[in-house]
Amino acid sequence: MYDLIVIGGGPAGTAAAITAARVGANVLLLERGRFPRHKVCGEFVSAESLSVLAELLSGDHTSLLADSLHIPRARVFIDGQVLEAPVDPPAVSIARIDLDAALWHAAELAGVEVRQQVVVQSISGCGPFLVSTSAGEFESRALINASGRWSNLNSRAPEDNTPKWLGLKAHFAEASSELSVDLYFFENGYCGVQPVGSGRVNACTMVRADIASSLSDVFTLHPALRQRSAAWEPLIDPVSTSPLIFRDPQPEQDGVLQVGDAAGFIDPFVGDGISLALRSGKLAAECLRPFLLLNASFSEAVHRYREAYVSSLLPIFRASSTIRRALRFPPAIRRPMLRLLQRTPAMTRYLVSRTRQAG
Repeated sequence: MYDLIVIGGGPAGTAAAITAARVGANVLLLERGRFPRHKVCGEFVSAESLSVLAELLSGDHTSLLADSLHIPRARVFIDGQVLEAPVDPPAVSIARIDLDAALWHAAELAGVEVRQQVVVQSISGCGPFLVSTSAGEFESRALINASGRWSNLNSRAPEDNTPKWLGLKAHFAEASSELSVDLYFFENGYCGVQPVGSGRVNACTMVRADIASSLSDVFTLHPALRQRSAAWEPLIDPVSTSPLIFRDPQPEQDGVLQVGDAAGFIDPFVGDGISLALRSGKLAAECLRPFLLLNASFSEAVHRYREAYVSSLLPIFRASSTIRRALRFPPAIRRPMLRLLQRTPAMTRYLVSRTRQAG
């Protein structure tokens, strides 16, 4: 029997597995896909999670942080206006294909038993757990779900009458890129663009599925983005994901600790997806530590994680939800608000700070 099984090999799952393994836990990490791979992701790693990432990465991969581009500025293009704000401390830009590979290797070096191309079919029990997979059955004392916002483990389907949202992402060659994360908002969606090094930019969009179904469609929805993208050359095939669903975060379900997007899907434009994944994964493993070391009951560990998630991570969801509602105001209301923010940089910095987590 394993001490801990982690389902999902992205940043949240590897953060949990590495943290638990380093205190001596016998950890199994299961991933249904195979690395390396591109995933829909803004590839923006906010500053408050950089210390967590540095701690998780082994010495072999510290260059991933040292060599990454720093992003000291954000620009928002909306309603014919441009709103600029400093990103202070700066974020870093790391291609998701590189980040996932580095964290997966760090998990192996930490002593985690890692398995790719294993599909989890069902879970039974509430501690200990029996996990049935395409590779057989495994037992564990504790279980962490890091399988993402949409899997057979958390398949709460959206209501048929709700709008369907689509995520798309690709890398493009750009001759000269500003060191900024640029957000282009249009009706029923947005597209984020930022450099990822070596003359590449990452373009990642969230758009209503009935509005656009490809990145080329998306680029026509904003005049500044249409002009900028005209000279781009595609470097990878686009990747997509759907549906994108916003729900109230749920850090625990039937004794299974949920981390990353499995716990809650944050509005992508706030740039906290990777940060929340790393921090929630580490937090879950830290809360399980007394149980894994036989110093606390399982129910106490679950309660500790639930309370810690609500107090430290839930506020970021509330702040981003408030901003999302403001972006849905009619343009006649948004424009005066934007002009006010342009004249009062301190207010803009405050709004940005509300979407950040304490380091």
